[in-house]
Amino acid sequence: MPSLFRSLARPATAPIRRWVLGAFPRGQSGIDYDHPLGDPGWFGPDSVTWRVHAEFPGMLAGGLCALMLQTLHPLALAGVYDHSNFRDDLVGRLRRTTAFVAGTTYAPTAEVEALIAKVTGIHAQVRGHTADGRAYSADDPALLTWVHVTEAYGFLQGCRRYCRDVPTAVADQYYREYKRVAEALGATDVPASEAEVDAYFARQQSGLVFDARSQEVLAVLSGIRLPVPMAGLSRELFLGAGAALLPDWATTMLARTPMQRAQSRASAVVLRGMAPLFRRALQDGLATRACTRMGVPAGVLADWP
Repeated sequence: MPSLFRSLARPATAPIRRWVLGAFPRGQSGIDYDHPLGDPGWFGPDSVTWRVHAEFPGMLAGGLCALMLQTLHPLALAGVYDHSNFRDDLVGRLRRTTAFVAGTTYAPTAEVEALIAKVTGIHAQVRGHTADGRAYSADDPALLTWVHVTEAYGFLQGCRRYCRDVPTAVADQYYREYKRVAEALGATDVPASEAEVDAYFARQQSGLVFDARSQEVLAVLSGIRLPVPMAGLSRELFLGAGAALLPDWATTMLARTPMQRAQSRASAVVLRGMAPLFRRALQDGLATRACTRMGVPAGVLADWP
């Protein structure tokens, strides 16, 4: 019966696999995920982080949700707006962010530490002033916390909405685990539970704005074209699914129209239905390789620790 199921699923999973590997090619980071044997990296197979980050649909939709949230913070947005080539190479930026998240999650310890050092060095060079004269720097602990929380929130909600149920206790463990990366980069006072994340967002809202720069970045994001078949359709699916993860206050602040909200709900339904196909199409991903490095079957990630 399992072989019959694989045969029936193959026509659907093959194009999904081509789509993912076309959008996010493997082997370009230079990271050795297979050695040394027995090195768990920063999290390991007993972590919630390995399980949440193994779910591709949740991670991509969650990452897009995080980008939408990040456009609302004037100081965080200034660093991207003034110091990156997002207008010309948004795909490259997404790939680099994806590689960093994957590396800090699944790579062995020395590789993780090298990634942290590299990104810390980049952050030290990103600084300036907003149009109203406020200073910003990418290594500001408060900004690092904002970027981390939006990403962790997006990844967790993406997993919960599209891939598997996440009990509150498991979600809290995820936030406790994953804040290690943020703190290594210099973040402080990082929320470590769902309740703390909710309270953090409530405190931040008075300083958030949806302005012309926010709209410009979102316009670039909405026009992104990944080098894959049906780029427009897949973009709308994942952008809609990402927007469906936004907290209600952010949906309102981003001025999402009734039509956009309806499209997001439809995308969420479609992506939830497709999640098992993504899982089957990507069984040889980094989570599996990391499990092999640790000498455990990848199937252990199917259950919460």
